Amino acid sequence: MKAVFEKTGSPEGLIQAVEILLKEEKPAGLMILAADANGFTPENLDPLLKKLKTPIFGGIFPQIIHSGQNHELGSVIVSMPVTPEIVCIRNLSDPEALYEDQLAPFSDKWGQPQHSNDETFIVFVDGLSRRISSLIQDMFYCFGLQRNYIGGGAGSLSFSQKPCLITPDGLLQDVAVVAKLALSCGTGVAHGWEAISEGMKVTQAEGNVLQTLDWRPAFDVYRELVEAHSGLRFTDDNFFDLAKSYPFGISRLDTEVIVRDPLMKNQNNGLVCVGEIPPGSFVRLLHGRPESLINAATKARQLAEQATRCSTVSGNALIIDCISRVLFLKDRISEELKAAGGKHQLFGALTLGEIANSGQDYLEFFNKTTVIGIFDDERNSQQN
Repeated sequence: MKAVFEKTGSPEGLIQAVEILLKEEKPAGLMILAADANGFTPENLDPLLKKLKTPIFGGIFPQIIHSGQNHELGSVIVSMPVTPEIVCIRNLSDPEALYEDQLAPFSDKWGQPQHSNDETFIVFVDGLSRRISSLIQDMFYCFGLQRNYIGGGAGSLSFSQKPCLITPDGLLQDVAVVAKLALSCGTGVAHGWEAISEGMKVTQAEGNVLQTLDWRPAFDVYRELVEAHSGLRFTDDNFFDLAKSYPFGISRLDTEVIVRDPLMKNQNNGLVCVGEIPPGSFVRLLHGRPESLINAATKARQLAEQATRCSTVSGNALIIDCISRVLFLKDRISEELKAAGGKHQLFGALTLGEIANSGQDYLEFFNKTTVIGIFDDERNSQQN
């Protein structure tokens, strides 16, 4: 596995870098992580992608990561030593869509791996779709926990939904792309956010819109708590500037709190979030310190190292890190990425939501979280 960085962000620069990589590495597949500022569209990207005979998948993200640095422009192209089996799941905002029906044929075809952790699913979704958690739940039902999963939400910080998933059918929106790889990968998940309120019941929610908390409009409750803690006030144009520091946490048994990121308020004083919040669940307001987030990145790496047993050996580390952590940490994001990478070759994306499990824990869609997957190069070379 090799990750290269194309810095121009142009379609022509991307295809040139891909052609060089194909010639030098002869990969069995390619993963492309592109920055939103590249301005890729189906019109300027699809003709180039469709010329390729090598299986390809990926997404367009707010920022990307290569060699431990975040970039607002360019693309990371990753060569795969094994052929990815790629599935595209459609209609991620359709309230009537049955994702299990789309997944079941592949569940039957792929069965279960011979040994736990023999396979990794890389999963990218449109981060602004309304039913991401429903898809993740159906993936768990269809494919179980015998594989490792890592991925995240593609899209733009403009919060305008547009084509952002690189699939065998071109650049698409409101879809997920799933790549099954015959590779072993240990994952680690941590976030570093801390609760600063009592629990509140989600009394009304639909999809990714949180409507009421304790029978009151969600934004009214949220505003009171955030303004009291921060000493600042919400205005007509500063919602995300304040919200980036104050996510919600959904309580879960025997696992870290699941973080949900409010993006904006709607006309009914509800809160539009990245990912669903189940009605009847209990949430608390969270806040973080730079040190707690950086320490969480170290924890995520250590958990991934333990899962691969390669804490003393450098490997390829795929990081899926929430873009709001960059907005919160600002220049200190370099410290987080250094902590996340350790001695490993770090590449990845800054996303709208993160997807992971460790091969044991329940599969989840996270927000404001650091997910690290370290590929076990020694085990993978033995398998392949």
